[in-house]
Amino acid sequence: MVWQQVYDPFGNAVISTLVAAIPIIVLLAGIGVFGMKAHMAALAGLAAALLIAVFGQGMPVDKAGMTALFGAAYGLLPIGWIIINIIFLYQLTSEKGYFKILQDSIAGITDDRRLQLLLIAFSFGAFFEGAGGFGTPVAVTGAILIGLGFSPLAASGLSLIANTAPVAFGALGTPVIALAGVTGLPLTDLSAMIGRQLPFFSVLVPFWLIVAFAGFRGMFQIWPAILIAGVAFAVPQFLVSNYHGPWLVDVVAAIASIGCLTLFLRKWSPREIWTSADGSAPTLAGGSGSVHVGGNHERSEVLKAWIPWLILSVVVFCWGIPQVKAFLDGVSILKFPVAHLDQLVQRVPPVVTAPKAEAAVYSLNWLSATGSGILLSAIIAGFVMGFSPWQMVKTYGRTLHIMRFSILTISAMMALGFVTRYSGVDATLGLAFAQTGWLYPFFGTLLGWLGVALTGSDTSSNVLFGSLQKISAEQLGLSPTLMAAANSSGGVMGKMIDAQSIVVASTATRWYGHEKEILRYVFLHSIALASLMGLLVMAQAYIAPFTHMVIGAP
Repeated sequence: MVWQQVYDPFGNAVISTLVAAIPIIVLLAGIGVFGMKAHMAALAGLAAALLIAVFGQGMPVDKAGMTALFGAAYGLLPIGWIIINIIFLYQLTSEKGYFKILQDSIAGITDDRRLQLLLIAFSFGAFFEGAGGFGTPVAVTGAILIGLGFSPLAASGLSLIANTAPVAFGALGTPVIALAGVTGLPLTDLSAMIGRQLPFFSVLVPFWLIVAFAGFRGMFQIWPAILIAGVAFAVPQFLVSNYHGPWLVDVVAAIASIGCLTLFLRKWSPREIWTSADGSAPTLAGGSGSVHVGGNHERSEVLKAWIPWLILSVVVFCWGIPQVKAFLDGVSILKFPVAHLDQLVQRVPPVVTAPKAEAAVYSLNWLSATGSGILLSAIIAGFVMGFSPWQMVKTYGRTLHIMRFSILTISAMMALGFVTRYSGVDATLGLAFAQTGWLYPFFGTLLGWLGVALTGSDTSSNVLFGSLQKISAEQLGLSPTLMAAANSSGGVMGKMIDAQSIVVASTATRWYGHEKEILRYVFLHSIALASLMGLLVMAQAYIAPFTHMVIGAP
């Protein structure tokens, strides 16, 4: 039997909105206020979401239960599958000592911790966001920073802050492609519009990152390098998104940023070299051209240390090419319509123009999933590093033991996100934002932020709220392309506070059970950057010359 979503179940928009917010409050308060373990907070949030769905929204019990199972399965594959296998690769390189050599080689580019942070967390992390997404960059960069001596809190929090500007074009443009699918707007227009919003923040975020670590004084001492890294990313981000499409934006921009920053550091170094990984006072005098790539290791050793990560980069990139992905799907994908749910839940106006049944099909894309590409990379790298098959099996077993609570958290979080989506709780919250009138460009941007904070994915946020953004914009006389793009651009700032990303960061840095501290570290940064994005979108909606940047302006 088909069930239609209800967006004002209590006949009072304020009460319905407050009730709809309860699962989010439970989740964030559990982690940030009461210091609950992340998996316990996620399970509490899920329980609250189920109760609100059944007793608040009126969702049938069988549909609510199957929605939670659907979300939990999605949490296992593709998301958990990615994290398990990236940590597996990390474990292999650590056991052979190659990860230590990798760290030393990065330190060899520059001894300055601020510049190491810039190169690894921002530039290098953006490449992995562009190629794989779904937590891969935070897992990789967090682990590297820990190895370089950064504290677990700094490694986790700073990796999360850095992984913002690339997110909208992550995983070879997947969020933008999904946004085009749910809105019906031209993919090229959405790509171009997002590419006229995020480059401002691609320049800002590196400065913000260094200030968060070393303060304004520490930032001013290395501003030329920060500017190089940001501009070298922002310019290709604008050009590729506007004149090619969303697929290769992050990959091209990240390679440009890495290359330009590395070349710049071969000729320049700050007057003071900050060697402390806690962001404290400098300890060495610097000078021009102090680069010594490889540290104290032979070049052959450095090359061996980088080979596993080069293998990962190539395989993950190839795995994400649409033609390759389509081929792998064709020979392996299994699709399971979810009983009691598939096509049996309808979204209704004003969230959509006409009643629309929601699909609920679990795709077991065991071969084409990004995590499978990472696993193949790890196996190839394992053989290259001299592991036997049995040694790799034992290491994989240890990885699963390490990841047990993290996977539980991710599955519970995705279950929570799916319940809020299929029960209509997300739409209740979204409609509250849509009532803000001329302020809607600002609050609509924050709606994207909320969507990512809820679901852990810019793609999911675009699927949840993309149609609502288009409808609200048309009702208010705004450009639908502007507001749909704002959903994705605003969403990237929510990436650092979603439970999935925080768990990935705590796992990668081996700082289990400290999700509360990580959330507190990044929360204000997330709100501040989202608000700045909202102000930019407001300017693009109303203030010349920013209005000339808008595609499809009324």
